[in-house]
Amino acid sequence: MTPSATSQMPPVRAVMTPSPYAIDLDAPVRLAQGLMAEHEIRHLPVTDQKGALVGVLADRDLKRSLDPSIGLPPKNELFVRDVCVLDPYVVDPWEPLDDVLVQMAERHVGSALVVKEGKLVGIFTATDACRSFAEFLRAQFPSGGGEQFA
Repeated sequence: MTPSATSQMPPVRAVMTPSPYAIDLDAPVRLAQGLMAEHEIRHLPVTDQKGALVGVLADRDLKRSLDPSIGLPPKNELFVRDVCVLDPYVVDPWEPLDDVLVQMAERHVGSALVVKEGKLVGIFTATDACRSFAEFLRAQFPSGGGEQFA
């Protein structure tokens, strides 16, 4: 199956994770760490007290913050605001997927926060991208069955 002249690039909403978990800017880092571990996620959108999206916390930022050599306070004294990225990559749900992928690569970020009318509706991560690409490849190159390699 090859793309036809009538096919269109899917929007990011077609492959995003809808209704992601989020955390408050003033929450303790230990709470963020627990939420990420409990739900096996690597990115948490960050909101302020009014619920407005203000940032994103990635597991790499969290792990880096816990490194004693960088001189931050102990985990029990750190808050999400101390370690999150306050200028996240934000996209509209109808943004073409290829544009989102290019921007994520150019910005060296692992996620795009999907916002509709100012409200967080989803998150698209590098994991979502890998999952979607695997599905695409399987559709393009179906298994012939019986072909095995040693």
